[in-house]
Amino acid sequence: MAIEHVLAVVPVTDIDAAESWYSSFFGAPATNNPMPTLVEWKVTDVGWVQVTVDDVRAGTGLLNFGIDDLDAHRAELASRGIDAGDVVDANKGVRLSTVLDPDGNTITLIGGFRVDY
Repeated sequence: MAIEHVLAVVPVTDIDAAESWYSSFFGAPATNNPMPTLVEWKVTDVGWVQVTVDDVRAGTGLLNFGIDDLDAHRAELASRGIDAGDVVDANKGVRLSTVLDPDGNTITLIGGFRVDY
């Protein structure tokens, strides 16, 4: 058995508002809109983020993105009207910045991420 794709699912209350916000966050429109209550972005060769309506779970989602340049990503998000929050030094050169979507789902940008520590 081989896993071919990884899909992170983010629960939201309003799919239209979420699609607009995540399009700004990713800097691109949704890759797919397979159903009225689901939009998705392909963020790596095999990694996807799905945003879907789930009133019960909305605001409880957690996404972590290992990125190449935390400061550049924060500045780019700011240019799109998204506040990436303060940078926190974690450990072993890792730096974090947190973004909340309109429902309160938490997106953590991880600078200095690597596979081996």
